[in-house]
Amino acid sequence: MLDPIIHAPNRLQICAFLAPLEMAEFQLLRDHLNVSDSVLSKHLSKLEGEGYLKQHKHKVGTRQRTSLSLTSKGRKAFKSHIKTLEEIISNR
Repeated sequence: MLDPIIHAPNRLQICAFLAPLEMAEFQLLRDHLNVSDSVLSKHLSKLEGEGYLKQHKHKVGTRQRTSLSLTSKGRKAFKSHIKTLEEIISNR
């Protein structure tokens, strides 16, 4: 079954970017997706609210940094979503 939380294009890209990684910096993901901070934050909040994503805040010097990672629930949901997409494509 397609997951409506993941299915939105930006959230699907976020999950695809984070899936092979243990963790990624907010700025790296933002630049990869070519979106604004506010757009990315909105999608991250949606994923985090569902328990699919964890945000890790830490300081580097005097600056606050945010690292992101998919939770085990998020990884499972993403894999299931991709499996459903592959089934849809193969049943053409």
